[in-house]
Amino acid sequence: MEKNTVGVLGAGAWGTALGKVLSEKGFPVQIWSFEQEVADDINHSHQNSKYLPGVSGLSANLTAVTDIREAANEKEFVIIAIPSLFILSSIKNILTVPNIMEGRSLIGIVTKGFITTSSGPRLIAATLEDYLPGFYKNNLVYIAGPSHAEEVSRGKLTGLISASANAKNSIRFRELLSSQLLMVYSSLDIVGVQVCAAMKNVIAVAFGILDALKDLTPFVGDNTESLLLAAGLSEIQTFGQAIGATHAETFSSIAGVGDLDVTCRSQWGRNRRFGREIILKKIIEKYKNIDDVISHINEIGYLPEGAVACKAVQALAAEKGLKLTITHSVYRILNREVDPMTMVGELVKDVVQATA
Repeated sequence: MEKNTVGVLGAGAWGTALGKVLSEKGFPVQIWSFEQEVADDINHSHQNSKYLPGVSGLSANLTAVTDIREAANEKEFVIIAIPSLFILSSIKNILTVPNIMEGRSLIGIVTKGFITTSSGPRLIAATLEDYLPGFYKNNLVYIAGPSHAEEVSRGKLTGLISASANAKNSIRFRELLSSQLLMVYSSLDIVGVQVCAAMKNVIAVAFGILDALKDLTPFVGDNTESLLLAAGLSEIQTFGQAIGATHAETFSSIAGVGDLDVTCRSQWGRNRRFGREIILKKIIEKYKNIDDVISHINEIGYLPEGAVACKAVQALAAEKGLKLTITHSVYRILNREVDPMTMVGELVKDVVQATA
């Protein structure tokens, strides 16, 4: 197995952006694409026009394949960038790859959200540990932070957190990913970092809903949105500590407040866009409930992970007796229990209560 060889599983925007950064550092990178046309675009046109439009000139060190086993085979580092809805069915296909079977590859995860299992929703790293060989127990690395793929791929200065129960593995991924424009920090709080990465998408849906109302109602403005951010961060911390986050400073770091801020405010934020379109385009009106939204999520044209995460957080919060007012409001909207416009007043009230 060659040193510093990288397999990226998932050729969406984020997987492609990371592949671009690593290949430009001189590392051979093989990226797995579920779609043949995306693989052809990367290999022949050196771009991913479907998921990362406007970014051209991908390095020749970055090649794409449509066989997930080939992308994982004999790689020192394997980065999982598959959407949460499809991650388990995809990962099962690499379990018999020799370097995975023998625990010789370091595995990092950049997928945000939760995985639905027979015992309910679970964090991604813990779920994958149950499927991967025992070598990977407490050795997986989770990577997150305020990092829109569109900006990372365009060379904007960005910070990431590399979190793992194994400090050595965290540092090895930090060293792999670090570059002049990509600053990477280590953390031992793999639970807290995962919670921040997943829940900020739920808060961003609420933020998008409020943002759409700026021009429609007289009582929503920048102050209201900042109120939501503060309440949302508090809600993320409450949830994170309830399910096993180990370091309070995770929530005030770039993994917490940093990622929350950029997800809510950036033009690239898909969950913010989703929230806006719930109001402006009535995008969920044709669906019966949140399950119907999730099962037809490909129809939306982009992937709002916040919808999937909202259902998971709502279930786990109920199980633990947590009062998460913003999450609950977003859940009721996505579950079609209330009309989004009539729910807005209650959402604002919930925000105020959460910050009181």
